[in-house]
Amino acid sequence: MNFIEPVLYIGISQSFFAGLLIATRKPSTKADRIMTAWVFLFCIEMIFALINRTVLDMYSFPFIAFTYGPLLYLYVRHMIRPSMTFSPWNSLHFIPFLIFFTVSVVFREEPIFDDLSGFFVRDRFIPLRIVYGICFFLSVTVYSVLSFLEIRNHQTRLHDLISYTSAKLTLNWLKILSITFYTGYVIVFILGGIKIFAGLLPFDPYILTFFFIAFFSFAYSFYAIRQPEMLEYPSVKNEENGSIPADSAGRYARSGLREDQAKEYLTRLINFMDQEKPYLNGDLTIADLSLRTGIPKHYITEVLNEKYGRNFFSFINEYRVREVINRMNDPKYQHYTILAIAFDAGFNSKSTFNSFFKAYTGKTPSVFRQVVSKTG
Repeated sequence: MNFIEPVLYIGISQSFFAGLLIATRKPSTKADRIMTAWVFLFCIEMIFALINRTVLDMYSFPFIAFTYGPLLYLYVRHMIRPSMTFSPWNSLHFIPFLIFFTVSVVFREEPIFDDLSGFFVRDRFIPLRIVYGICFFLSVTVYSVLSFLEIRNHQTRLHDLISYTSAKLTLNWLKILSITFYTGYVIVFILGGIKIFAGLLPFDPYILTFFFIAFFSFAYSFYAIRQPEMLEYPSVKNEENGSIPADSAGRYARSGLREDQAKEYLTRLINFMDQEKPYLNGDLTIADLSLRTGIPKHYITEVLNEKYGRNFFSFINEYRVREVINRMNDPKYQHYTILAIAFDAGFNSKSTFNSFFKAYTGKTPSVFRQVVSKTG
């Protein structure tokens, strides 16, 4: 497969300039610096592969890929929590990389990993090849799962902060790319198994990783450059115990909010929503509501979750649904399309509007409007 070399040249150029763009982005965040390191490692791996194929043998088997899983996971964590500091303990994630880097360099002149067809050749290196394969599969799998869970939990917590949907805040792009990243490596593992056990493939499946690397270096850098800094999660405050993360177990046990105060806050929130209609603002956040009501953000979250049985996202969008229903029953809105009414009521997403409306009324917006028209 001689065409792999043009792919390497393209991937090296693209990842190098993408790394420069992210590295020079202002303001720079910890997540940006992690992504910069990751993209440059993509570039270095393709440079090593090119040298290995055309000039000299630099290593016995690939080792840089052991950094991909940890960097993905750390990028996700620092993207979700912008104020989180980089702990020295994070270096432990890269121990497998250091081990296999050392082994690969020490045995670089040995025929350990020339081709997958020789993976189970009975020589003194077969245990090393088996350990390498298992560790690599576990690294990709474990860190992909951890990253997915972090993003999913973030999307759940985000509903306590904002009243609208945004791909840049929900990190859907990162979740999709992470799943695709793992799927790509699973495909390589499956094809590698076919090559090892059946020998049916006329090429080494390992070379497919360079197509994936070239693609992901472009995709991750493209979205990382466009990604704004994330919102911080509110905390539950307590005068004696400091700050307690809003998503911890028993999160409101020590919040310090009295029962009578919680009821007063809930009444104030509902009266404000009914009278001022802040939900008409499509970009309404919990910070906006806190500023206008004088209720601390963490207490709004607690009151809504504990006393009203809703998160902030559901609380606001149910008011928007009721506003849409009121306008559907108002003759002066009959010439408006359903979507125009929904957007005017504060929704910024057709899919969010449809799902909330059907959950609230049991009918789709179009069916509900037909019923209203007939009864009117």
